[in-house]
Amino acid sequence: MSGAVSDAGQNEALGVLDSLVGYHLRRASAVFGSDFTRTVGGEGLRQVPFAILSVIAANPGIRQGAAGEALGIKRANMVVLINELAEGGLVERTPAEDDRRAIALALTTKGQATLEEATARLIAHENELLADFSGAERRTLIDLIRRIEAREQAPTD
Repeated sequence: MSGAVSDAGQNEALGVLDSLVGYHLRRASAVFGSDFTRTVGGEGLRQVPFAILSVIAANPGIRQGAAGEALGIKRANMVVLINELAEGGLVERTPAEDDRRAIALALTTKGQATLEEATARLIAHENELLADFSGAERRTLIDLIRRIEAREQAPTD
């Protein structure tokens, strides 16, 4: 494919953009971001807080710093986000059992219900977006994207 279809229905040349993976990843990310907002945004849930809820659900009692690190969120931003989730009644903070200075996180009943409802909606919408992808193609796509993501963690010389 050498171009994108414009609103007028004409083929517009993308030039070098057509061969840049990053450009296409950004466009695909925008599609998923818009879909996320349409799917669960009406309830005030954004992508990053959803991701935090998901990590906490998968790791009950996880330390706040570890959750932020897993998602690539800076400490100062994580504090603000956890405060927001706690104020919304979605997350509870307690001192970590092995280090009372550290904060352990857990979902509240409301947080678990919010995550489950949002997840069900997102899976349904993602299934629509990727309806023409086989299960193997989806797994391959995720594997390829993870290989790119891993570059961020790779030490640079």
